[in-house]
Amino acid sequence: MKDFSIHQRIEAVWKKESAKIIAVLARIVRDIGVAEDLAQDSLVIALEVWPVSGIPNNPGAWLMTVAKRKAIDLLRRKKLLDQKYEHMTYEMNTLHEPDWMDAIEEDIGDNLLRLIFMTCDPVLSKNARVALTLRLLGGLTTEEIANAFLVNETTIAQRIVRAKRTLAAANVSFEVPRKAAFTERLSSVLEVIYLMFNEGYSASSGDKLIRTNLCEEALRIGRLLAELIPKEPEVHGLVALMEIQASRFKARTNNKGEIVLLMDQNRSLWNQEQINRGFSSLKKAEDLGVTLGMYGLQASIAACHANASSPKETDWERISALYDALVEVAPSPVVELNRAVAISKVYGPEAGLEIVDSLLLDSALKNYHFLQSVKGNFLLQLGRKKEAFDEFQRAASLTHNVQEKKLLLKQAEDCME
Repeated sequence: MKDFSIHQRIEAVWKKESAKIIAVLARIVRDIGVAEDLAQDSLVIALEVWPVSGIPNNPGAWLMTVAKRKAIDLLRRKKLLDQKYEHMTYEMNTLHEPDWMDAIEEDIGDNLLRLIFMTCDPVLSKNARVALTLRLLGGLTTEEIANAFLVNETTIAQRIVRAKRTLAAANVSFEVPRKAAFTERLSSVLEVIYLMFNEGYSASSGDKLIRTNLCEEALRIGRLLAELIPKEPEVHGLVALMEIQASRFKARTNNKGEIVLLMDQNRSLWNQEQINRGFSSLKKAEDLGVTLGMYGLQASIAACHANASSPKETDWERISALYDALVEVAPSPVVELNRAVAISKVYGPEAGLEIVDSLLLDSALKNYHFLQSVKGNFLLQLGRKKEAFDEFQRAASLTHNVQEKKLLLKQAEDCME
């Protein structure tokens, strides 16, 4: 039992410290695959030593020291013949080892930022970026990532291996991109975090609506990014959005795990501390004096809901205006669909239905169950129950999430009463 407890504590230390260690090692060896292997070696040593000696007062520093020594040993064994290590060769020949170790570490924050940009490089597919980010920045095992996405563990392992090879083959540098490429690369980073959170917030498959571990990792990485680059408004906007959305977790399902729609939720269950953090992040984005982007605007919409103590107090006119702005900044059929809901609250279901009907031929929404669900709700409000029944049935056939399917079938059933 004692061994089990200490292994749990070591695992917690690893999840907290692994990204910092891998980031520093990647700076030294210039290969994230090798860096992860060296970091894992330090973990193996800790698993052997700490159950006997006890966990040190500063376990992160202990792991970092062991890992850096292994990196130095590796470079020595290779004799630093490769050209990319020429500068390091000079450093090692002219500095005493302790000084060299300090010089090569630089600032951990800078190294973490480099690691974030590297794992989210657009040369990788979206799925590969998410898996690699969870692995290297989240410290999750391949099994944990596979379970989070309900994917075979072997598939995730192969995805991560291929991602590392792709980065190496493309010679992706371990650095924060220069100004010309910074905005595009940051957009890729934010997209990965956003995808991660959304999959956790509304799982695309499985028997649960929410996968909290994915949301927690997305929030943790988002908060870290906001600390590392505090003058980027969209980073604060995304953090604000995630904080406010996550505040509703306890209210989004009942004790049977069934979905409770936003307008039916018990708002006293919303986490006010998270809402306040979201408001604070949104203010940081606004105070930077730049027009809000897609994440800041979505956070502003979420804030409108959080500010309303009851559904009747929701400021739908402001939400509608914010969606108008969002369509201009980040046009997409999904944004237009959400805008249709806001428009219907201000101008009635006919206005919303008109927008939805214009989206029916959009190939991007062909198998998107929310389109049929929204249309079903508009038709029901207009008293067209038979048509609404058909739309809810079709929506239920398109979703792979058990709880969403149950809700949609229940809505269809209610149409026949």
